[in-house]
Amino acid sequence: MTEIFAIGDHTLAYDLIGEGPLVVLAHGIADSRHSYRFLAPALAEAGYRVANVDIRGCGESSLGWEGYSRTDIAGDLVALVRHLGGPAVIIGQSISGGAATIAAATAPDVIAGVVELAPFTRAVTYSFGALLTNKRYRSATMLLGRTILTGSLTAWEKYLDLAYPTKPVDWDGELARIDTALREPSRMKVVQAMCKSAPTDAGAQLGNVHCPVLIIEGSADPDFADPRAEGDRIIADLPAGVGELVVLDGVGHYPHAQAPNELLAVTLPFLERALNHA
Repeated sequence: MTEIFAIGDHTLAYDLIGEGPLVVLAHGIADSRHSYRFLAPALAEAGYRVANVDIRGCGESSLGWEGYSRTDIAGDLVALVRHLGGPAVIIGQSISGGAATIAAATAPDVIAGVVELAPFTRAVTYSFGALLTNKRYRSATMLLGRTILTGSLTAWEKYLDLAYPTKPVDWDGELARIDTALREPSRMKVVQAMCKSAPTDAGAQLGNVHCPVLIIEGSADPDFADPRAEGDRIIADLPAGVGELVVLDGVGHYPHAQAPNELLAVTLPFLERALNHA
């Protein structure tokens, strides 16, 4: 059953399932909590209380927020954790990976750990060499650019085709759900605003994170010229010994939906360390 959490005049929608230490799931741009449809029940079955949230402007959460930066999203996530009673681990994908970094840095009393899935947590750097030699990277960069500039739903859906090298079993229905949601002009405006939001605010907070951090990249993620190198850069900007990196072979930008079993296998030991001994 959908829960509603009010922040000022706005609302966040989320599902809450399971019992045990708290894990908060936060999705990426142009998506909703439905993207965690495989992971959320598995985490609950493993003994965790799972809050799966639609971030501001997405899914069933309200529109009309003043900003859509990682800092804004982080504030929402921290408020939700305090409402539900922490400590918690935040699992954040893409833009929400950066938001999770900020949450951990600014609310260490309630954030016990962070799992970042294909995160945009540092200033975006483009490899001109890879743009010439890596077709998937070049195509994804161009399609994301079209989405940002024109709000093209066609460009976004072509990007998703690259971002999911292997499609989930229910992909046709999932793509139809995404298509329906983004045909609402206000939702696409949120997508554009989030895409334009630079991750420099998250990058600036990496050195202030002292809880455990697990970075998970997909080797086939078209958003990065070299996903492993991107993960290594995030680890290097964290305090020594705080972060660890896992790269899932053949996985794209959505590991929680493309390879939920592989993701669960590396996430459960991390949750045990971060939460059960918090």
